[in-house]
Amino acid sequence: MEYRILGKTGLKISRLGFGGIPIQKIDAERTKPLMEQLLAVGINYIDTARAYTVSEEYLGYALQGIRQNFILATKSMARTAEAMAKDIDLSLQKLQTDYIDLYQIHNPNAKDLDAVQVSGGALEALQEAKAAGKIGHIGITLHSADLFKKAVELPWVETIMFPYNIVETQGEELIAKCAEKNIGFICMKPLAGGAIDDATTALRFIAANPNVTVVIPGMAAGEEIQQNIAAISNTDPLTDAEQAKIKEIRDFLGTNFCRRCNYCAPCAAGINIPAIFLFEGYYSRYNLKEWAVQRYASIEKKASDCIECGACETRCPYNLPIRQMMKKAREVFGK
Repeated sequence: MEYRILGKTGLKISRLGFGGIPIQKIDAERTKPLMEQLLAVGINYIDTARAYTVSEEYLGYALQGIRQNFILATKSMARTAEAMAKDIDLSLQKLQTDYIDLYQIHNPNAKDLDAVQVSGGALEALQEAKAAGKIGHIGITLHSADLFKKAVELPWVETIMFPYNIVETQGEELIAKCAEKNIGFICMKPLAGGAIDDATTALRFIAANPNVTVVIPGMAAGEEIQQNIAAISNTDPLTDAEQAKIKEIRDFLGTNFCRRCNYCAPCAAGINIPAIFLFEGYYSRYNLKEWAVQRYASIEKKASDCIECGACETRCPYNLPIRQMMKKAREVFGK
């Protein structure tokens, strides 16, 4: 396993990290052998968040007795000092630890970024927690390239997490700037929220960028861990065949697709928006029509239930035309 220094933090971390979103779909008992496998193969960076429902809780249970071998990172959507202080204590409780190595401000918009930095803002609580030894370092996670540009200039930012993958390369120049400024860069959405089904090529593409400190694909099975290790450990230059595959993926997906980040929720009509687009993608892009139709039929709220209020579009960090995409799904599935 290759290890890198996570920018200003000085933490020595594995180039491949563990994304803690998918373990929400399993349970605490099945999370435990995953953590033991991480320890055995040398993956020492674990990412989770307050927003990931039971993820912190499962990890806290699974890391008992081996927590000292890992760099733990979590994050909060809190914007005030009071709310952030509560979330930090809750993270410590759920993770069953007395310190968290990296605590991040989770996906602020432009207004939020200003709010967290004023007196009484979330940054104040983070700095107090750092002084008290509850957390080790402070970072930020973003989806907007404009905010990424601002974040690299903020003196308190030690790490930045941002989407980077075969079809989302808008942050490449800023990723290089992170390296120049000794800010650790954490690559999220390596598979574009599941839109890229070739994980090996996706991770090989990311690993070829020396300015990426760590990449954190979500993993909930031992086979995924082994597959991702094999991909990240292959340091050979990308082959012509791989370059052709990358071009094929870019041409196929473009940029107008759902990454399933779920920031569009809640829908006023109760629609599971990412699920609608997931099934439409399997129908239209992957030719799994029968499977997609069956899954679509199983959900209560359909694309036809959209009231076109547009509230979801104001929350989408990728500025997707969700109402237009919902109409397409309605046409595909007939309701």
